[in-house]
Amino acid sequence: MNTIKHEASCSLPTRWATFELHAFTDTSPVANGKEHIALVLGKFSPQTPTLVRIHSECMTGDTLFSLKCDCGPQLESALQKIASNGHGILLYLRQEGRGIGLVNKIKAYKLQEEGADTVEANRMLGLADDTRDYTMCKPMLEFFNVHCVQLLSNNPEKVMALEQLGFQVQRLNHSVKANPFNQDYLQTKEKKMGHLGKIEKSVF
Repeated sequence: MNTIKHEASCSLPTRWATFELHAFTDTSPVANGKEHIALVLGKFSPQTPTLVRIHSECMTGDTLFSLKCDCGPQLESALQKIASNGHGILLYLRQEGRGIGLVNKIKAYKLQEEGADTVEANRMLGLADDTRDYTMCKPMLEFFNVHCVQLLSNNPEKVMALEQLGFQVQRLNHSVKANPFNQDYLQTKEKKMGHLGKIEKSVF
């Protein structure tokens, strides 16, 4: 049963392009009205691969410019790549901190300051390594008539999730340069969470 409802849309001018901004609500009892958005450029057909980035919300990285993760630069890079490509979709999912929420994420950050890595910190809080759900991507992408995806991601779990939802998926590397504050974080994602892609040299 599809619980994702398209609510509204408008134009959104950015430094890279003017996107269409679409709002969706998850009406399932478990989601409790959680809202997701899609930034869309161009039109799509089922037969043509569409450039897609699935980006989970990161308040600290996307909004507060934290250097502890690579989320902000990945978001900007994805929008730039979609603009350069001339068409594509960025799904922005409200799944803060790989699904643990903002408060728990800050608690995990504190544990990382005391020596834990990102995976160890989650486990010390009694939380899973990654609790994100990608099932909402199916109705969101199908709303735009997308069935074949070129996915900007280094996370094999996202590729697997979309394939299980019935999409044809080609993964495209989506690495950004490391910095002294997130080098260990990126290495942990690679070694413990199976993320692909080369960690590029520090920007500092």
